[in-house]
Amino acid sequence: MPTPASPDAVHVLTGSYTPDSGGDGSGLAALRLDPATGHLAYESQVPPLPVSGASFLAAHPSLDVVYSTNEGEAGTVSAVTRRGDGVLAPLGDPVSTGGANPCHLAVHPGGDWLLTANYGSDTAPGSVSVHRLGPDGRLLELTDVAVHEGSGPVAGRQEGSHAHQVLVDPAGRSVLATDLGADAVFTYRLGPRAGTLERTAVSPLRAGSGPRHLAFAPGGELVFSADELSSTLTCHRYDAGTGTLTATATVPATAARDLVNQPGGIVASPCGRFVWVTNRGADTVAAFRVTGTTLEPIGETPSGGTWPRGLTLTAGHLLVANQHSGTLAALRVLDSGALEQPAPAASVPSVVCALAL
Repeated sequence: MPTPASPDAVHVLTGSYTPDSGGDGSGLAALRLDPATGHLAYESQVPPLPVSGASFLAAHPSLDVVYSTNEGEAGTVSAVTRRGDGVLAPLGDPVSTGGANPCHLAVHPGGDWLLTANYGSDTAPGSVSVHRLGPDGRLLELTDVAVHEGSGPVAGRQEGSHAHQVLVDPAGRSVLATDLGADAVFTYRLGPRAGTLERTAVSPLRAGSGPRHLAFAPGGELVFSADELSSTLTCHRYDAGTGTLTATATVPATAARDLVNQPGGIVASPCGRFVWVTNRGADTVAAFRVTGTTLEPIGETPSGGTWPRGLTLTAGHLLVANQHSGTLAALRVLDSGALEQPAPAASVPSVVCALAL
């Protein structure tokens, strides 16, 4: 008999690489988190939904609709609806992004547009796509593809541009896209009628750093970057008027020195005092204290598996998607910003991201 769900349980969707995208996962799976214990369990009444290459998920701000990347050379994105009982169903067919290997997406706060970062490939540049969304949340036409240009000094990773994340700044004014290949953050203004992207600025970041993801501090005056190629975490001042970043401090993402490490997911606390980043290689989640515009290491906690990629904050816990071990762990956030794992991780094959609903 299934264990009764806690009345405070948080519903969680996970995304994973499927056999056709190089993994062993099912696509989308539904779990629940008990905040009192940190226990994760599958939603027994919600069968997994096959979604190819579900490497990142985002929720519509006002509808029971979730969007997924379908990572692959011929990039597409999918819309999924959640019924009242939590059961998942496709909302229309996957739609082309006009780019290769979509790896991140975000819904514009108004709920009318889906923004997607296309990593690109050896032959296709990184880019950002825009889709119009219908009144029911379904994907309509592709309205723009903004192509990135640039390169960096790291051989094998920076021969060309590789968009890795797209997000809207806290003011809702600018669309930012990190580019791991170009060592830059591209800033755009989204046209509210046509859904086109007008580039307004480019912020060059440290050469060879390979910015992967950004996380804003509350208020939007600071933004932090997880730098995949230099294994660092950087604090930047953010100018909301121009949409530009200026670095103020950089620290190592892990204390480990005898291994190759690649930071992955990054989260800033709602109070603005802490930042956490996953370390693929060290297999930890590192905690940092924010003091002014500087960063101070607090400590590192085992990630609950190997190759921790996605990181999600919900109900006083960080959900860590450990890709290679196929485990989803819930790490409790302590008052100090440090972390602890109160319960065993859940088995979720080839998991790479989690979305709290």
